Amino acid sequence: MDALPSDPALALAPPSRLRRRTPIQFRRAVPGGRAFDVMGDRPLGGRLRAIRRLLLAVLWTLLCMPVQAVLLLLPGHGKVGFARLYWRVACALIGMRVRVVGERAGRPRTLYLSNHSSWLDIPVLGGALEAAFVSKAEIGRWPLIGWVARLGRTVFVSRSRRRTGDEAREMQDRLAAGDSLILFPEGTSSDGTRVLPFRSSFLAVAEKAETIRPVSVVYDRLGGLPACRRDRPVFAWYGNMSIAPHAWWLLRHAGLRATIVLHDPLPPGAIPNRKSLAAATEAVVAEGASALRQNREARPLPVPSSSPTSS
Repeated sequence: MDALPSDPALALAPPSRLRRRTPIQFRRAVPGGRAFDVMGDRPLGGRLRAIRRLLLAVLWTLLCMPVQAVLLLLPGHGKVGFARLYWRVACALIGMRVRVVGERAGRPRTLYLSNHSSWLDIPVLGGALEAAFVSKAEIGRWPLIGWVARLGRTVFVSRSRRRTGDEAREMQDRLAAGDSLILFPEGTSSDGTRVLPFRSSFLAVAEKAETIRPVSVVYDRLGGLPACRRDRPVFAWYGNMSIAPHAWWLLRHAGLRATIVLHDPLPPGAIPNRKSLAAATEAVVAEGASALRQNREARPLPVPSSSPTSS
């Protein structure tokens, strides 16, 4: 019988005849260079993906701009439907899948109140809803993006108090004419981890709408997997971020998805107090967005008829 070694570690070691004198060397399963390395980092692949998406999106935009310009001169619903088609195709070209939860069919003169975390909200919501956006005036002066926004019948608002009355009348005229509007009551974009307080001043035109509908938007998939807190900066565009570097970084990623929750509509007279309306819709949008960020099942929520701030 062999004597037991005094060191316990030696007892677990394999016999000398089974020991390898050289470490095991692994080779690639598929011969070739870096292009065939499916397990390693592939920054070049991300760059090629972004270039392809950018070129296709710009080409699609250039093709659609003259078509929309002609439709704006013609009566009918064509300019609204074509704008929605443009945004839907644009989302597909940049690799963004969109999931909509809730009844999509909207009534005319609907005021959609949505959270805002990125420039991506424009194509995502524009492809899902037949409505025009209310945007800050600075975007109207951006090259190409400003032209697209004007062709999409965007209502531009400024921070000047001298023009507040004119801009409010323009939004009221749009609603009176049967158009629907998408409004971001936060007044700015967030970091994607929360919903900022809704400003009641943005709801001055709510009484002219036939229906008010809160909307929650969250980017919940990255690489085909649930997006976590550390992934929010990939989608969120806020602060002093430049749009070009952010878009370049985003378009390099695959498996992108946004989820839109269309909550239950309510008539404007259900909550006559403007501050109460802002608080109630903010709570519903925040609750829906929180469920999506936690990868819980999203469902449309009703807006409570009363709010703690109603007094």
